[in-house]
Amino acid sequence: MAKTEFKDLIFLAEKLRSELGCPWDRKQTIASMLKCVDDEVSEVREAIENGDHDNLREELGDVLFQIVMISQIAKENGYFDMDDVVKDIDEKIRSRHTWVFGEDRDKVKTPEDAIALWAKNKEKEKSNK
Repeated sequence: MAKTEFKDLIFLAEKLRSELGCPWDRKQTIASMLKCVDDEVSEVREAIENGDHDNLREELGDVLFQIVMISQIAKENGYFDMDDVVKDIDEKIRSRHTWVFGEDRDKVKTPEDAIALWAKNKEKEKSNK
């Protein structure tokens, strides 16, 4: 079997939402997906709490697909698409980890230092909006 890539998940969501796809998936809205997201995140929590890594792998996939599906619905409505979601989280993680990707390389030695600088960077980001 060929390797599944992230773009294949996007195609899967597009197909499920298409006229040739699934009536249930076509009916969903961003708001209606909230219960699905909540259910899947609860299952991730349960797998982590139980130390069940096989189930965790499956449940993380379910959460990932909820994100892909919601992004597809958003794309159809002209709000944003999966590329926007990926770009935004990449920028956010990089801008908040300035000791890894920026000017604060020598300022973090401990996890507590990291948390403090993360909070400072997050606050700076929020005040610039």
